[in-house]
Amino acid sequence: MLIHPWDAAADPDEWQQWIASTDRFGILAVNNLDPAQAPILVPTHFTAAGRDELLIHLARPNPVWQHLQAAAEVKLAVVGGYAYIPSNWRAAADQPVEHGVPTSYYTAVQFVCRPTITDDPDDKARILTAQLDDFQPGVEHAPVTPGEAPYGRMLPGIRGIRLAVLRVEAKFKYDDNKPVEHREKVTGNLRERGNGLDKAAAAQQTRRLAADVERRRRTT
Repeated sequence: MLIHPWDAAADPDEWQQWIASTDRFGILAVNNLDPAQAPILVPTHFTAAGRDELLIHLARPNPVWQHLQAAAEVKLAVVGGYAYIPSNWRAAADQPVEHGVPTSYYTAVQFVCRPTITDDPDDKARILTAQLDDFQPGVEHAPVTPGEAPYGRMLPGIRGIRLAVLRVEAKFKYDDNKPVEHREKVTGNLRERGNGLDKAAAAQQTRRLAADVERRRRTT
């Protein structure tokens, strides 16, 4: 993933806070055993177990397993806060509006991980419990206990995956290399248009701009 200096995360806390605020849904990318074939892409929810491990589970019939077992590294990619920015929004102040160049705004975090597949019933129960607690906090649910209803009989139908995070690439593409006035104008346009994830993109641009202004204040 191309990351210009102005698109990079300020620090690990920035992307971690963004991930914590999302639905934690991404695409698991695994190399195909046949290099002539396309990679295997699996959409899935995931749970962060601290900073260095991600937890997921998939159905046993999923075709990914043979490819995953052979993989030393995989990627889990997450994208959000995206919006199309039309050409007339991006024209320079001293240029005709029709000279503007369109772009896309988005946040993207890609985890490079070492996968470990687990079939141990107790470990799968721990993964499921962690995910239930993550995705439905405060919602009462029965214990996930191997051999006991209601979830125990379902455990053989899934396999757990522990993803040890080796490195992280994070990108916040919101025109941070443009003048403040330009970024504020686009933010206003996003809020006014209000389509899809426009407001989420506007919030990210506003947050990044405020942090940028504060950094410049501290260095002057």
